[in-house]
Amino acid sequence: MSFEHVLELIKNILITQTGIPNLTGGQGLMLCIGLLFLYLAIAKEFEPLLLLPIGFGIFIVNFPLAPLMGYTEHGNPELIRAFYKYGVEWEIIPCVIFLGLGAMTDFGPLIANPKVLIIGAGAQLGVFITYVGTLFFGFTLKEAASVGIIGGADGPTTIYLTAKLAPHLLGANALAAYSYMAMVPLIQPPIMRWMTTHKQRRIRMRQLREVSAREKLLFPLVACFLIILLIPAVAPLMGMFMFGNLMRESFVVKRLTDTAQNALMNIVTIFLGLSVGATMQAETFLHWKPLLIFAFGLGDFVICTFGGILTVHIMNLFLKEKMNPLIGSAGVSAVPMCARVSHSEGLKADPDNWLLMHAMGPNLAGVIGSAAAAGMFIAMFQ
Repeated sequence: MSFEHVLELIKNILITQTGIPNLTGGQGLMLCIGLLFLYLAIAKEFEPLLLLPIGFGIFIVNFPLAPLMGYTEHGNPELIRAFYKYGVEWEIIPCVIFLGLGAMTDFGPLIANPKVLIIGAGAQLGVFITYVGTLFFGFTLKEAASVGIIGGADGPTTIYLTAKLAPHLLGANALAAYSYMAMVPLIQPPIMRWMTTHKQRRIRMRQLREVSAREKLLFPLVACFLIILLIPAVAPLMGMFMFGNLMRESFVVKRLTDTAQNALMNIVTIFLGLSVGATMQAETFLHWKPLLIFAFGLGDFVICTFGGILTVHIMNLFLKEKMNPLIGSAGVSAVPMCARVSHSEGLKADPDNWLLMHAMGPNLAGVIGSAAAAGMFIAMFQ
């Protein structure tokens, strides 16, 4: 083989087998975005358990020619495409995450004060306002529903609904949902202070009654019966959520409960983060719709916070024992961050006012409320 042939062979390899000459400006921008989210996860500790794998997924999938999200010549999915296809597209990972969340959840505060379920419902206000609003900007009905659910601040529910109705928006919707969940301590306090007076923030609520072990054991069964009977479309999410909680409260499968809480949750979180990040390829993400989703998601989250607090104000008109309206912001289902923010704002007004357990009730109600809203959208559009 002559020297010229060797040079031609090397040139062809460089052009066809490496990504250097194929790297586009859009891919370069997405690589920077991936690095930004890695920075936020590592340096700022914004939702690191999800933003780190999502950020790395964005980073790695935007290298040209990388065999990650396509299919082989035999039609088999490449590495991360397999995670996405069998985990997200088949709707397995969000349901498994709900199983783990159920195993971690103590429904005691909700059982002790069931009227806070109304707060969880009221906090979904932004979901439906955003759904209507996005329709005026060229979103389809299914796309609008998938964007509206972001305000519920429930990442697995957002992913579950988007995978069903608008899978091409999955990366943008999931990233918006988890980003705003991480920024709860920044977004909610100004709204909470604007909607309440200092006197209202000082309202002390009676200590919650002690909930028996039997009540906690029966709750997931009763909740399953009522929720799935009314909204069958939400059975995969609520079924796994309540099954996880039943394992926890039964005390007879501690090994299974421990696995669901820890090892299983960690495994599916890795696969979920990488899969979601990998959907954000430059050719699909750098369009006006995915970029507009972040603006809608922020407004959605703000309105949901507003709706929760407004619901408490309305309820207080009819209640003999007033509730502290700060717990209304916890109706947004970012558990337990929203409850902690409600508690923190209450302490600023009164250092002896402990609202954490009172706020956990609406927080858990918000999880049920956002899943119910997602079930309604699925029933409407599938």
